[in-house]
Order: sequence, then C-alpha cells, then structure tokens
Amino acid sequence: MPSTLSGRTVLVTGATSGIGYDTARQLAERGATVLLHGRTAEEAQAAVDRLIATAGIDGSLLRPLAADFIRLEEVENLAHAVVREHPHLDVLVNNAAMAAPERHTLTADGNEIAFQVNFLAHYLLTDLLSAALTTSPGGRVVDVSSSLHRTASIQWNDPQRVRRYSRLAAYAQSQLALTVFASDPRVTAVSVHPGVCETGLRPLYGIDGVSAAEGAHHVVRLCDPATEIVNGAYYDRSERVAPAAAATDDRTVKRLNKLADLLVGHTA
Repeated sequence: MPSTLSGRTVLVTGATSGIGYDTARQLAERGATVLLHGRTAEEAQAAVDRLIATAGIDGSLLRPLAADFIRLEEVENLAHAVVREHPHLDVLVNNAAMAAPERHTLTADGNEIAFQVNFLAHYLLTDLLSAALTTSPGGRVVDVSSSLHRTASIQWNDPQRVRRYSRLAAYAQSQLALTVFASDPRVTAVSVHPGVCETGLRPLYGIDGVSAAEGAHHVVRLCDPATEIVNGAYYDRSERVAPAAAATDDRTVKRLNKLADLLVGHTA
C-alpha cells in the first residue's frame, strides 16, 4: 500500500481530464486534499462529481477551482483564492496543457496561446503561490513536461513565434520552458515526462500511448514527501535522467525568468 498523503494539500491544474484527472483521483485515494482546477467552474465541479460517483472519493477531500489560462487575470484570481483558503499548500502540480493550434493564435494578453497556457500561466501561478508552498516541509512543485522538450529551442527574439510558426515547435517550446523553470531556485521543483498517454495530446507524438492512469502514477510518486527529489531534476516516468542541456543552464534559467516576468506583466 502506498504511503498515505492525509493532511497534505495539493493543487492540480488541468484536473478535469487526462493525466490531471487521474492524478487528482490517485492523490485523493491516498488521503490528500485535492484542489481540482478546471477551465470553468462547471468543468471543475463535474470532475469532482465524477470522482465522488465513480471512484468513491470522499467529497470533503475535493475542492473545485476555476481559471481559464488564456487569461492571466484569471490565473491571478485563482492564486489569490488558493492563498486565502489554503495558506499552506504542500504541492502544486503544473499539469494543464494544450496542443498548439494549427494556426498561430495570440491570447488577449498578447502571448502565443500554447506558450501562455502551458508555461506562462504556470510561471505566474507558481510565483504567486511560492510563499504558501515554501512554508511546508516537503513542499514542492511538480511540472508535467514532455520528452518533446528535447526537440525545442526558445526563440528569444520571437517567443510568440510570429515570424515562423509550427504547432509542434510552439508546443515543444512551451515544454522546454516548463522544464527550464523547474531549475528555478525560488521553489523546490522537478519536471516529469509521464510517458506518452492516451490523452488529447497524444497525436503530437504520433505513437500509441499508455493509459492516463499509468502516466498519473509517475506524477503522484513525485508528490509524495517520501519520494526524495533533487531540486531541478527531470524524470522520464520514474527514472531521473538528464534533460536537454538548456534546462540546467543558469544563464538560460535567468533569461527565461526575465522574459516570463515581462510577458506576465511582473517585474522581477
């Protein structure tokens, strides 16, 4: 039997389907209080209802929360709501992700949509929750990344990819940024490629995947304080491996922070 997580509070972004949903389920099954984030209040509540009805989860362990990551203002509101209600957050799972669309798309905040949803929103959320996270021993951030980060480069002069857009390159850039972000010394964080799973993102990989529950297992393991982690480490499923060289380069980490602060409207 895996160790209990009772008494611990975990926020899972993108928890209404796929790996996020199964991560929320497995965490709650082990006794954690799970803050389930969805794009809308209706989607988050539906995921909670489904967990209670089909997985027999105790409803008192589940809290639905909503924010559409294509609006950074909603990310800020989400962070403030979490801090207000849960001043001690043990784990933040940055899981919400979208495949970049076929056509170049900017959000109202002026960012390429996949870069904002997959990385910038999580950057901002982590920053705003860092005080709540660092107060708890074993507090950590688990960034759900992708092996595709190895194929990516961050276009420093054109991060919004206005000049040359390809959906795969845009998605990969967002995953590289998330993996680099795990090396940020402000909070204890790791990134993990949960394997190719049968979720909405699978077509990007062009191969068959395993179940979302199997992918979630690797995420949940890293949420457990019994699992010792190295700050900034990258895991391919359950194995710690070296990420792309850029992900551990101090200059790249600092440069990305500077860019992200600028794009989310924060000054470092």
